[in-house]
Amino acid sequence: MSDYIDILNYIDGELQPAQSQQWLDNIEPATGHVYSRLPDSDASDIDAAYRAAKAAFPLWKNTSIDERARLLNAIADRIDAWQDALAEAESIDNGKPVSLACSVDIPRASHNFRFFAHAITQWASESHSMGATGFNYTLRDPIGVVGCISPWNLPLYLFSWKIAPALAAGNCVVAKPSEVTPMTAFLLANICREVGLPRGVLNIVHGLGAKAGNAIVSHPGIKAISFTGGTKTGEHIARTAAPMFKKLSLELGGKNPTVVFADCDVDKTLNEVLRASFANQGQICLCGSRIYIERPIYEKFKAALVEQASQLIVGDPQEKATQQGALVSKAHMDKVLSYIALAKQEGGKLLTGGEALQLDGRCKDGYFIKPTVFENLDIGCRTNQEEIFGPVITLTPFDDEQQAIAYANGTGYGLAASVWTENLSRAHRVAAELEFGIVWINCWLLRDLRTPFGGVKQSGVGREGGVEALRFFTEAKNVCVRLS
Repeated sequence: MSDYIDILNYIDGELQPAQSQQWLDNIEPATGHVYSRLPDSDASDIDAAYRAAKAAFPLWKNTSIDERARLLNAIADRIDAWQDALAEAESIDNGKPVSLACSVDIPRASHNFRFFAHAITQWASESHSMGATGFNYTLRDPIGVVGCISPWNLPLYLFSWKIAPALAAGNCVVAKPSEVTPMTAFLLANICREVGLPRGVLNIVHGLGAKAGNAIVSHPGIKAISFTGGTKTGEHIARTAAPMFKKLSLELGGKNPTVVFADCDVDKTLNEVLRASFANQGQICLCGSRIYIERPIYEKFKAALVEQASQLIVGDPQEKATQQGALVSKAHMDKVLSYIALAKQEGGKLLTGGEALQLDGRCKDGYFIKPTVFENLDIGCRTNQEEIFGPVITLTPFDDEQQAIAYANGTGYGLAASVWTENLSRAHRVAAELEFGIVWINCWLLRDLRTPFGGVKQSGVGREGGVEALRFFTEAKNVCVRLS
């Protein structure tokens, strides 16, 4: 990974540059230096990928589920075999600690392919008897050519989260990874070639969202779009795709609450709240950035959380001891720093962090920010309402259960929440009242791939995961048979 290389598109089973021969620089966030380049693809590349996928679809949809499962398992096997190289690539490309990529991103990418390889072999359709009159049964056919667009924060993990169920269900895919973190998608293309995935079944096109991504969304032959990313981009996709009657799955932003009751297991809660706040430098849509703490333990919990946050090791992502790596780009670092400045303007009291960090050595030009904690901010201020997507959290005390629920629900987002209490009745009661697609009780990011994943309000439309993903990537057809 130390040599400057060209990332290539993967279209019709071949690795190739953009038809325009134009390139984009790919920057390592930890150093601020260009280390590779990727195709600056446009609509002509997307159309070539579509034509390859369309040609491959008749054979792929009629490929047995056992053979599809075998190929997905083979991809998972190769991801496992390449784990160290993929983790290093993810760390270099994204800025996250290599230890995080090795323990979370790459294993979960493998798990995604393996899970849907097994899921498709166990999936059954419905039958409805009408007695002596007849019966109905449901066929679930693959849609055809589908588009998958994934973000930069968990590059291979979320890329595979979309591709695996689409392929398992018998679709052919035109996929675009983020132009900010393209490397592991390129390595995945090499894995697909190695295991013998048929030509055109999966096509990976690199480039900018406004060009390559928009070409996927607006292409008349691509019948469904699965997108993870920002809410503003999701709005644009919905405006473009809805008049074309495409199926849409939009997993968008979050401004997630962490609700800490006084009766929680404080030590365990502290450790998990710290992780939920700053994992991947806060660049996970599920991170809990609004921390609500019941007043009897507020001062004690605050002091311990601030101390632990201030001791997190920010450093070179390639070092095993590093707990906080670089933010993904200079533009994103500047955005996060602007929100830190805003929080101060809005009257927030800075408890720790609050500034960029310049490291020595090879990372002296990297994009690092100290883990940052504020308090004394109004519930309705921009800092508490807008997604920052960085290592910045706010602390607020609450007095009772209803106030905690009102605070938690008091944003336009509704992706995920966590509740920390040893009171079983309260846990279920509060979970039922929270307006979020996911609620964790005494845990965070504890994932079961069988469960529906997604948000409400501005956090998205539709659900991913388990049978929800297989349903999204298929069309239901009712067949009615009359007997009498």
